[in-house]
Amino acid sequence: MSRSTTPSGAGTVPWQVPGPSWYARSVHLVARDLLGAHLVRRHPDGDVVLRITEVEAYGSDDDPASHAFRGPTARNRSMFGRPGRLYVYRHLGLHHCVNVVCGAVGDAGAVLLRAGEVVDGVELARARREAAGRCDSDRQIARGPARLAVALAMDLDDDTTDLTDPGGAVFVDLPVDPLPRTIATGPRVGVGGEGADAERFAWRSWLVDEPSVSAYRPVAGRLR
Repeated sequence: MSRSTTPSGAGTVPWQVPGPSWYARSVHLVARDLLGAHLVRRHPDGDVVLRITEVEAYGSDDDPASHAFRGPTARNRSMFGRPGRLYVYRHLGLHHCVNVVCGAVGDAGAVLLRAGEVVDGVELARARREAAGRCDSDRQIARGPARLAVALAMDLDDDTTDLTDPGGAVFVDLPVDPLPRTIATGPRVGVGGEGADAERFAWRSWLVDEPSVSAYRPVAGRLR
């Protein structure tokens, strides 16, 4: 791991940027370990730092809700690429979703960043959200994957971005000595059909008692 060049709003607490090998693990391990980490977004308009509070894991041909379920396509090719990169896609032509690629090259896996708390650059993130639609409170700024992408000004141009470069436009920062966390798991949000099986696919994880975590609304029908 590389020592972070940015404090990420964390005061004197030491942070570090994980390298590719950290992401070349099970999607479930990476999903769990991303909770409480910071996602640092550098942008010409200003920097925003997000503390990740909610994630969802998506696999490959073993996961009917995954974009990779039927193999590589032009849309999902980032999922089959190098770990530690972003997979950004446009959902139903309406908004963007930001994912972290995990596992070995060719063995698709990604962690959807569902929600987070903005810990630095709050005014800029709130202004972006208000420009895109209603934002009632700070807890709503990045509560949900579409809102998170807007708050960080991320879109398809960020697909394949390397997260392991502490000097890059986007990177993940981990505390050297993580604080204790209480993590809950359950079914993924907005997933229907076979991928909604609560026992087989309890692949959503979140930090307990965090206001930014999404409300769970089970649905039937279309897969993600």
